[in-house]
Amino acid sequence: IHSSLILSPVYPSGNHQPSLTLWGALAARCTVPPDGVPVSLRCGLAAGRSYSGGGAYPSVSLTCPLPGVPKAVFAAAESRERFETRVTVLENGLRVASQNKFGQFCTVGILVNSGSRHEAKYLSGISHFLEKLAFSSTAQFGSKDEILLTLEKHGGICDCQASRDTIMYAVSADARGLDTVVNLLADVTLQPRLSDEEIEMTRMAIRFELEDLNMRPDPEPLLTEMIHAAAFRDNTVGLNRFCPVENTDKIDRAVLHSYLSSYYTPDRMVLAGVGIEHEQLVECARKYLLGVEPVWGSGRSRAVDRSVAQYTGGIVKVEKDMSDVSLGPTPIPELTHIMIGLESCSFLEDDFIPFAVLNMMMGGGGSFSAGGPGKGMFTRLYLNVLNRHHWMYNATSYHHSYEDTGLLCIHASADPKQVREMVEIITREFILMAGAVGEVELERAKTQLKSMLMMNLESRPVIFEDVGRQVLATNTRKLPHELCALISE
Repeated sequence: IHSSLILSPVYPSGNHQPSLTLWGALAARCTVPPDGVPVSLRCGLAAGRSYSGGGAYPSVSLTCPLPGVPKAVFAAAESRERFETRVTVLENGLRVASQNKFGQFCTVGILVNSGSRHEAKYLSGISHFLEKLAFSSTAQFGSKDEILLTLEKHGGICDCQASRDTIMYAVSADARGLDTVVNLLADVTLQPRLSDEEIEMTRMAIRFELEDLNMRPDPEPLLTEMIHAAAFRDNTVGLNRFCPVENTDKIDRAVLHSYLSSYYTPDRMVLAGVGIEHEQLVECARKYLLGVEPVWGSGRSRAVDRSVAQYTGGIVKVEKDMSDVSLGPTPIPELTHIMIGLESCSFLEDDFIPFAVLNMMMGGGGSFSAGGPGKGMFTRLYLNVLNRHHWMYNATSYHHSYEDTGLLCIHASADPKQVREMVEIITREFILMAGAVGEVELERAKTQLKSMLMMNLESRPVIFEDVGRQVLATNTRKLPHELCALISE
């Protein structure tokens, strides 16, 4: 549009040369009316002026405001205090954390300090069951459909995720429905019915999921389980996150209630919200989460497992025949997948940020990465491994961090004939980590990490999870600018 205006203006009357500015071209367009409509009516006051050269603007300054034009009010960054995470501890020990964020919608949820690492004294797989049973019938709501219908009135969706150390119940909905949302979350967390029919459906869903995991061409979830089992044999984060098949029939309402009475206590919970006023969230928490009697009762002894992770090291191997598994006419290539890991540090230690930078610097991915050829091509696992050894299908770095330990590992895939060579190449990369680091690659890794952090925190549910997890672990939250400063250092 601009080109047509500048390159083919209608010349103003007189012998002046046409102006080369966009405004000059617009003014030139407006001075000759082909339809007879007065120029002042069609194009405003500017139409009546014959601006054809630089000399026609002697009195108009580009640095002073134009006369008669209202003074512009520019948007300014709010003071940092407004965006700090506010935390209130209720009388029963429950923490309420909120983060102010502009928008019509909010994300609110309850995070519980409970997960597969706490199942040492119980049957393995309880957390997996609780994840699948979430948002089923409760004391107030007769079925899952009723819950979804209630959320639908506020444009809401719900989700539950269980990890090794946290179970998270979350709802995203219109901020005006906050009271309903907190009421529902309290009911789902403390008053689930856990009917026989729901438990039986959960057993079926878990069996199907375990079958699917074993048939999946992508082995990453299973490898992650195996590396944890090898590194922390039979303790804390080394315990299985997925329910073993033999335990699906053993877990019933009595087992679940026994576990819930130990771990679902107010002092182990955080109610976190993003996009709502803090006072409003605290008021709802007092209304629905203070003095509430859970369905399993509150008078039982708490057998809470406070074990600290013990790094054992070890090897776990699984042999599988994938010849009959195919997504199409071409069979899946026979590959051997390995994951080699070393103990790192907890997210509470000072070394956590350097480990995150190191993980970013190692990077890597598949031979055909999701972003197309070239994504992350300056990371070490691309430069030193994938670009030099064409027979390797994958080389990716991962860093898992917990309250008392961590694990830095590299996942690699290749043809079974080249396992020995693949292990040697990956081991060499671990040894090179202790050597010199180039200034350029270090700066690139730091910039990439900061960029990824800030891009992820553009999403409201991610901010919610960040607020909840940090407050659950440390009672406070480090803000993005603080983390960026630590990365820079």
